[in-house]
Amino acid sequence: MEPMISRPNDARLSATLSSEPQEKGRSGSTSNYRGAVALNMLDRIGCGYLVVENHRKIVEANATARLILGCDEGAFQDLGQLTSAFKRLIGRAPNGPRLGPLSWIVISGTSDTPFLLNQVADDIPDGTSVVMLLDLDAHLRPNPFMLQRMFGLTMAETRLALQMAQGDLPADVASSRHLSRTTIRSQLAALFAKTNTKRQAELVTLLARVAVLP
Repeated sequence: MEPMISRPNDARLSATLSSEPQEKGRSGSTSNYRGAVALNMLDRIGCGYLVVENHRKIVEANATARLILGCDEGAFQDLGQLTSAFKRLIGRAPNGPRLGPLSWIVISGTSDTPFLLNQVADDIPDGTSVVMLLDLDAHLRPNPFMLQRMFGLTMAETRLALQMAQGDLPADVASSRHLSRTTIRSQLAALFAKTNTKRQAELVTLLARVAVLP
């Protein structure tokens, strides 16, 4: 199953690693500091966040929600299109469920039947729903800047770490990047040494933990 978190190509990653990180993915501005921090943390842990008003009209969404709804690569910047994508997701749920003040929607892949759970939330205005979206098949993507600062990785090692965090095998990375397996093995050995890990599974587990950092 293809992960929902976006996978940058080498050109995009090179540009990303050579510039300061830019905050993106939310429509509208969050007026208070705590709200901004909360939305950023939800992105880091792979949780989508929507604010839905009457008739399931989306008025706010974080980056992960856009990805889960199939809005990668800058698509669906218009909230009307984002709302349509959300309605299609809800339409796959059995028995036409209604949103509560606080709703959790869990999926496993882009075509899975969503599971919806409503919770009571007294502090949410009438007619508004806060929707949390979770994709169980999503792979969190570590922040490349954080990887470099924490472990002293080179750009090539960072690219390899990001691809392995997405579930790629070293042989797949060698093929996709048109590099020899010897080169990838050398980069992988450097990753093991710098992260104090010994096996691929151990490295991937570490990368998943680091992915929650800003």
